[in-house]
Amino acid sequence: MTEYLPSYIQGEWWTPTSPARFTEVRDASTGDVVTLVSTDGLDLAGALAHARSVGQKSLGALTFHQRAVLLKQFALALTERKDELYALSARTGATKSDSWVDIDGGIGVLFSYSGKGRRELPNSRVHVDGPVEPLSKDGSFLGRHVYTTLPGVAVQINAFNFPVWGSLEKFAPAFLAGMPTLVKPATPTGYLAEAMVRILVESGLLPDGSLQLVSGSVPDLFENLRLGDIVGFTGSASTAESLKAHPAVQTGGVRFTAETDSINASVLGTDAIEGTPEFDAYVRQLVTEMTTKAGQKCTAIRRAIVPTGSADAVIAAVQARITERTVLGDPRAEGATMGPLASTAQRDEVLRQVAKLQDAGGQIVVGSTDAPEVRLADGTTGLSPDGAFVSPLLLRFDDPQSDAAHSVEAFGPVSSLLTYDTIADAAALVARGGGSLVTSIATHDPVQAVELATRIAPFNGRMLLLDRDDARSSTGHGSPLPNLVHGGPGRAGGGEELGGIRAVLHHMQRTAVQGSPEMLTALTGVWHAGAAARSGGRHPFRKSLAELLIGDQIVSASREVTLDDIETFAHFTGDTFYAHMDDEAAAANPFFPGRVAHGYLLVSWAAGLFVDPEPGPVLANYGLENLRFITPVSPGDTIRVELTAKQITPRETDDYGEVRWDAVIRNQADELVATYDVLTLVSKEPTSEVAAA
Repeated sequence: MTEYLPSYIQGEWWTPTSPARFTEVRDASTGDVVTLVSTDGLDLAGALAHARSVGQKSLGALTFHQRAVLLKQFALALTERKDELYALSARTGATKSDSWVDIDGGIGVLFSYSGKGRRELPNSRVHVDGPVEPLSKDGSFLGRHVYTTLPGVAVQINAFNFPVWGSLEKFAPAFLAGMPTLVKPATPTGYLAEAMVRILVESGLLPDGSLQLVSGSVPDLFENLRLGDIVGFTGSASTAESLKAHPAVQTGGVRFTAETDSINASVLGTDAIEGTPEFDAYVRQLVTEMTTKAGQKCTAIRRAIVPTGSADAVIAAVQARITERTVLGDPRAEGATMGPLASTAQRDEVLRQVAKLQDAGGQIVVGSTDAPEVRLADGTTGLSPDGAFVSPLLLRFDDPQSDAAHSVEAFGPVSSLLTYDTIADAAALVARGGGSLVTSIATHDPVQAVELATRIAPFNGRMLLLDRDDARSSTGHGSPLPNLVHGGPGRAGGGEELGGIRAVLHHMQRTAVQGSPEMLTALTGVWHAGAAARSGGRHPFRKSLAELLIGDQIVSASREVTLDDIETFAHFTGDTFYAHMDDEAAAANPFFPGRVAHGYLLVSWAAGLFVDPEPGPVLANYGLENLRFITPVSPGDTIRVELTAKQITPRETDDYGEVRWDAVIRNQADELVATYDVLTLVSKEPTSEVAAA
């Protein structure tokens, strides 16, 4: 690859012709030119307009579940061709295990959001948030919160260290929300992001305008953004601050979220002395964070905070583990376990920051800043002057309060060791970082863990409690997961939007809607009490999803509850709670008028009152939700049930779907006895028994 790196905009691949400005991108290990990068002549405004028009239309035609299915197909398409990505990833300085974190990690994000989208979102285009808020006594005026897709484009500005995962962690929730994405990868490793996008384009699965790629700089980006657009930034804290100050963000309504470098910490508990499983796990994790991706991770451990008495043991153990397990070299060389930094410019910057740490009192106790001998691609060992290699470095500060230790980040295989005497001291050192993505705590003492965690939680987006019980199964200090918050306060960027369904909702607008039950039912696709309901005629349980409508209802006959019924149920189930068996004790209870029926008896009877027992479209009952008992039922009372089709959710990949039924039990005085949702699985098409009938 020595040609200009293409961009993918407005549905076509674009490359510059005779640009006045371009950047050479070089192999991180050898210095060979990989590609040239320039955006001279690129129509950025056109690309953004394409996303807002074509992309919004194509994604808006799909439901959450349809988008979720596509995410899984994207993951499978990338999996089939990931060897191509691994080969390119080696040129960025990533070893095979580093590439696994980036490439397979990114693919895993797609799988994860695909599953969460189908499990946790409706098969619709509007997401209802929270319960109904009654706004009138007669139920004719209600309030709800709904999420709808923002009308703009989600712009990614990504860092160089994770060109695949960094793109997909933002793309997946935006896509699921129905928002088109424009990816702007960091130039040093942008060719790997380009290869990932190319695979998705060639799969033929991408809806038109849903994903675009700009390879190179975008100096006029913010001038072309407007209300409804989102910028997701990953990079340095200083760059994030300057971007956040742009008028488009400050007054123009553009949403800006940042995940930035932070001075993350790892605390060794006072109980985790040398020889304990926690001490060993702490050292393993520290070395892993120093050497994985050559320490080029926003989540890497920058401060190793250890008890004063354990400092020498930690240093010795770190040195021994690095000597035993770390082989610095070209990722294509047999046996290399740690590659170079992403570029020689990054190497030089790391060494400059190390010098600042040394000037502030940091003493190198593991490693050296001298040019290291490395394992070369041909299997020999020697210097690589054009490679971006830096040895793993651990610096010790005699003064743990040194400002530099808590503010200067060498974004590479570098950590600083700081000592503490009390748990309060350790917590204060963590807080000195000014806000972090993650802090880990290695201890087997629950009291110590709770004290530390409660003190440092406000300064962290994520915490890892590491001990002998989870050391083998833990995903590790530096591994954010798609189902948990990824972000942090203060210096870490202040963002916590990524992670789980909250990341999807970040790309949507939450709006309070007030209206009648009929209007809210039409807007949300969820039946609201007071909206039109249809009873009589064919039993709703005889209807497939193709026939069933929101509001289809059955109103049952009444059934009397006798004292014999209550006693029979009590003895049969073993539930002889006094409220059901002792009239005097029950009457003394402020909630009961005397002996009352079991709530579960009433729910069981309700099922008998509304069920149609013959085989048909209803395949299974898989649960109840939101069950509440409101009014006690005494012997001699009667109950009836109203069951209404509340929400219909077809499954995209199955021949059945889910139906949520609104169940209401009332007594002879029309008082509300119980409310709950019944969940059933229903065939999409009429079953053979129904068709024959």
